[in-house]
Amino acid sequence: MDSIRFENVSKSFGKTKIINNLNLSIEKGERLILLGPSGCGKSTILRMISGLETITTGNLYLNGKLANDVDSGDRDIAMVFQNYALYPHMTIEENVGYGLRIHKEKKDVIRQRVKEAIDILNLTGLEGRYPKELSGGQRQRVALARAIVKRSDFFLLDEPLSNLDAQLRGQARKELVRIHEMYGQTFIYVTHDQIEAMTVGQRIALLNGGDLQMLDTPHNVYHRPANIFVAKFIGSPSMNILTVKMDGRDLVLGGQRVELPEMWQKKIHEKEGRGLKMGIRPENVVFSREKGPYSVKVNIHYVENYGNRVGFYTEIDGEELISIMPEDEFAKGEDVYWNILPEKLHFFDGETTMSIGYPAELS
Repeated sequence: MDSIRFENVSKSFGKTKIINNLNLSIEKGERLILLGPSGCGKSTILRMISGLETITTGNLYLNGKLANDVDSGDRDIAMVFQNYALYPHMTIEENVGYGLRIHKEKKDVIRQRVKEAIDILNLTGLEGRYPKELSGGQRQRVALARAIVKRSDFFLLDEPLSNLDAQLRGQARKELVRIHEMYGQTFIYVTHDQIEAMTVGQRIALLNGGDLQMLDTPHNVYHRPANIFVAKFIGSPSMNILTVKMDGRDLVLGGQRVELPEMWQKKIHEKEGRGLKMGIRPENVVFSREKGPYSVKVNIHYVENYGNRVGFYTEIDGEELISIMPEDEFAKGEDVYWNILPEKLHFFDGETTMSIGYPAELS
């Protein structure tokens, strides 16, 4: 059952269109990540769900009911903001229970839910403190506790972890997943951090320029990107994209020819004449001193050592190719063979930038 559904929704501020004809269905109880670069419309979508922004055109349905004109306070929403928005004059216990008091819940219900939330988020012993007396990570957990006590149908989070350091973000991600598994609300999470998206989300809606680029599982977004934007946005370093062409049975790149397996030949020739881009992730670019069945000779012009892995950089027809390998095996200036792994390749239409798809053998 759809918990949230956007039908042909657009949002404009004056003459500036922020969201373009969005069609998006979010299942009841799922964790959906809204991912994309700054300014792509992620927070605007969240604010339309919450009722903090109006819809310019189209319809929004919450639990099957048209919600365009429903007041924010009547939407059964719990929201966590980037800046936490805690009341500085209230204790932690008072902050967590504030929303319940406003809605005139019974005192014993408030007391029980506040205690439960404080225990879940490891805030026990801090109930009498004020926000200024807490660390950033503790304030973030208070904001989460204040949201979960409401037991709302919709749990909206707008980059709630961006102010935390890397270690605290890792801990907080696990807490968020645990909270969702306990309560099962429809969980919409805005971030521009792809690690958060891949680890927290059950599905990812990737946006750019107000347009939905892809909606799928983290696995498919990474391994089967819908277009070049998705391919390059997900992954660090991002996917290598090279301009190539087919000549008969051969893939031609860098003035060299590689006969591709038949599974790819058929797929590529279906799109012949529109230009062709080939993608491969840096961890799938394998260099060696031995020539393999699908090999291209390249020269390493730069090396980066990351401690647990090494980046080797080369160029093919003026386009950079990065290989990430576990060992520091090669030196700057060395000629090596790029042994192409056909099952790790991606091909995109040169005009539309959309994926041409994958052979049935790789399904």
